[in-house]
Amino acid sequence: MRCRPAPPAFAALDLGTNNCRLLVGAPSGDGFRVLDSFSRIVRLGEGLHHTGRLSPCAMDRAIVALHGCAARLARRPVRAVRAIATEACRRAANGAEFLARAQSETGLHIDVISTREEAELALESCAPLLRDGGRRALLFDIGGGSTELAWVRLPDGDEAPQLIGYVSLPVGVVTVAERFGAAGHTPQGFRAMVEDVASRLRPFEQVHCIGQEIRHGGVRLLGTSGTVTTLAGIVLDLPRYSRPAVDGAVLSRADADAALACLRALGREGLAQHPCIGPERAEFVLPGCAIFAAIHRTWPAPEVVVADRGLREGMLLRMIRAERARAQRPRRPTAAPLAGMPRPA
Repeated sequence: MRCRPAPPAFAALDLGTNNCRLLVGAPSGDGFRVLDSFSRIVRLGEGLHHTGRLSPCAMDRAIVALHGCAARLARRPVRAVRAIATEACRRAANGAEFLARAQSETGLHIDVISTREEAELALESCAPLLRDGGRRALLFDIGGGSTELAWVRLPDGDEAPQLIGYVSLPVGVVTVAERFGAAGHTPQGFRAMVEDVASRLRPFEQVHCIGQEIRHGGVRLLGTSGTVTTLAGIVLDLPRYSRPAVDGAVLSRADADAALACLRALGREGLAQHPCIGPERAEFVLPGCAIFAAIHRTWPAPEVVVADRGLREGMLLRMIRAERARAQRPRRPTAAPLAGMPRPA
């Protein structure tokens, strides 16, 4: 009995301001089955806010992680690989130089994507969580160097959600942590972080009047980032982080506010020791909470949908769809030879 060939594998790599993440998946139903994943905190954007450049130590950490990704890809045949970089490489004066070095040393070609594509990829990955969710959705992605907001029209049928407007704000957990430092752990400093972010959200609100739409009902607030997944872990009282428990969880406004208060009360030591956080992420938790608090204050939706998915998942879905479209495309028939012309041997 002949064995069926394994489905093709696809790989997506996301080099962000704080993390380097790889995801390998094979098509399965409307989505994919995860074959391999890798995530490492590299802090590529460390010091970028002050110098405008990627530091040698930060670049070296990222190169080590990229070598690890390249080694994993070498062990598994993949049909296609997409590798992207986001805010740190967009902003850094030596971003292009670093990516050229990364390709030379690891063989990985990494594209710097636009802020719009970043919002579109996040929306693509989170679209299944927005089905039967109302008229509109506000998706936010709190990253290391930036925060993306996508204002989305939700269709009645099986059509894909439509992007009405988007914005990328230059505030992420790393940039806010570097700007406010230890002061961000004080009550006054936390309030200052929230107000700083809230002031940046107001122009987007003035254009789209999202608050008014929320008051009328039918608007979903969806967050995809380490910040909102951590809040979900607190609300669910998880002994350790669990993606299946968190992805798709719905937090009430009261529960989200209580989780914020809990994290703020832990202090630095408590954050480092918490099983859903750990020492590597401890200094970025409160800056992320401040960004979330500003979003939640500006757009007080009654619930927040939590997504543990993002750019990598969006890239995989795009590659799988493109592969299926190529397979379904009819082949052009070979032209018959003209009468009296000899057929090729």
